[in-house]
Formats: sequence, C-alpha cells, structure tokens
Amino acid sequence: MTIPTPAVQDRSRRIIAIDVARGIALLAMASYHFTWDLEFFGYTDPGLTAFGWWKFYARCIASTFLFLVGVSLFLAHGKQIRWNGFWKRFAMVGGAALAISAATRLATPDSFIFFGILHEIALASLLGLAFLRLPALVTLVVAAFVITAPLYLRSGIFDHPALWWVGLSATNPRSNDYVPLFPWFGAVLVGIAAAKLAFASGVLTRLAGLAPGRWTNPLVFIGRHSLAFYLIHQPVLIGSLWLFSQVMPAAVETRPVTFLKECQASCEQSRDTEFCSSYCVCMLDTLEGEATLDRLYRNDQAAEWKAHLDDLAGACTAKADGTLMEGGAQ
Repeated sequence: MTIPTPAVQDRSRRIIAIDVARGIALLAMASYHFTWDLEFFGYTDPGLTAFGWWKFYARCIASTFLFLVGVSLFLAHGKQIRWNGFWKRFAMVGGAALAISAATRLATPDSFIFFGILHEIALASLLGLAFLRLPALVTLVVAAFVITAPLYLRSGIFDHPALWWVGLSATNPRSNDYVPLFPWFGAVLVGIAAAKLAFASGVLTRLAGLAPGRWTNPLVFIGRHSLAFYLIHQPVLIGSLWLFSQVMPAAVETRPVTFLKECQASCEQSRDTEFCSSYCVCMLDTLEGEATLDRLYRNDQAAEWKAHLDDLAGACTAKADGTLMEGGAQ
C-alpha cells in the first residue's frame, strides 16, 4: 500500500504543537548545557554530565531534536522537494556547524566539535530526502539498522579521523558534542516514518487544528527560531558563568584529582566502588609514572597509544581484582 503524501504545508496551517515540542526540547538542551558549563568551570564534579542520568538525558534531547528534523522534513518536502528552500536551510545549518567547529577548535582544541548535532542535522536532512517517498515500513526497517549498526559493525577501519563522522570507529573520539551518522540518523528516519503514518491516519490534520494557550507563545517563538536559539544560548550561558567565576571562582583541582573523579564515575557504571577505587589509583599511578597523563587528555588517537591504554586497563583490572580477592580471603 502506498501512503499518500501531504500537500506543501500552508504556513497559515502551521502545526503549532511541533513548534511547542521543539521549544521544550531547546529548553531541555539549555538546561543540560548549563550543567555542562558548571562542570567546565569546575563548579561540579568532573564527568558529571558524561555518565548515568545526565548522559541518558542528553541522548533523549538529541533524539527528540533529530526525530523532529525528520517530521519537519516530511512536512516541508513530502509532496515535492522545494529545492530553493531546502538549500537555503541546508546552507544555514551547515554554515553554523562549520562556525561551531572553528570556534571550538580555538577554544577547546583537544575536544573540539568536529561532528556535532548541527553537522548531523545537515547531513541527515540531505540523506533523508531519499526516504520521503518510500513506504513508512521500509523507512523504519532502515532506521532499525542504522540505530543498531554500532553494536555489531564497529571496526578499526573507521578509526581514521576522516571517518569519525560515520560513528563506527572501534572507540569513540573525544569531543564535546559527538553526534555521528550511526546511530543518530536513525532518529531522523523514525521521524520521517512517524510523520507519514500520522498524515495517513489524519493525526497531522488534528494536530494542525489544535490551538494551544497563550502560555505556549514563548515555546512557539524559540521553536520557530531554533537555530538562532541554539547558536546564542551557549555563548550567553558561558559568558554569564565566566563573569560569575570572576567574583566567586570554583576551587581549582589538579589534573590527577580530576582524573580520579572522572575515572571513578566512569568505572562505577559497571563495577563496584571498592574495585573502581583500586583500579583508578592503579591507572593514575601508572600514567604518572610514565609521564603520559597529559597525553591522555590530548585526545591522541594513535593506534599504539590506544593499544597501550588497553594494556594498562587490563593490567590494572587484574591488579584490582587480585586486591579484592586477597581482601576477601582475609
């Protein structure tokens, strides 16, 4: 069965609920970034936003954005691709992505954003055009493949920096915002499929008829100006925290202390506290003994360095396990 495609969206019948959803997602993103900024300035423990609930929260936000990208792509171009409008939007998003890469390369060269959410939106919008006329079921099947591919297709072949954008490298590169093609394009495809099904079932028509209250006006405004909000909010947050730090600076921690806290937080995602304490101390002692702790924070992707870290992790794991066994025997 072929699902019918919608007429080009009438701006007078813009679906306000989608703007509201996008506005809520933007505010959620700003709350996450504010917490990340607090961590960056030293007001929270290192690694707070990289693990546990905060990591899950960040992934939900990114998934929501990309899902809405898919929905919007179908609404705007489902019947016929409006190339002038598409390329104008593509150039704006792509240009903003390049600007963020350039700015973060200067500000945080060891973890700059080489393929973040805007890069993904630009590429996914282009690739998503190929799925606008396909059946929703086919699109969902491809989405499932894209989302699950990193579970079984990772390979050292993709470890070259030129291929990091794919998302299938053996280990993820260090970046302050890393949203590669796999698995994130899957969320866009799910959005396209959901919009097709919603149109066919009349859900989009009912959504278009909704008239939210005036309390949604701020959400609608930022939802309609999402790119501007995205580009502006972080400089405002970082600038505000920088000014605050000049009055009430955070306590300065040494790199070894920072490493121990980050290592502990990461380790405790899979092991108990006692093991992690022993393991992290072992790793720190070894790295300091080799004078390679700074190299760890330089995002070195050399194969020999990765192999060396794997060897250190294996040795310290064995040592920590041995220590726990000795303690249990006593």
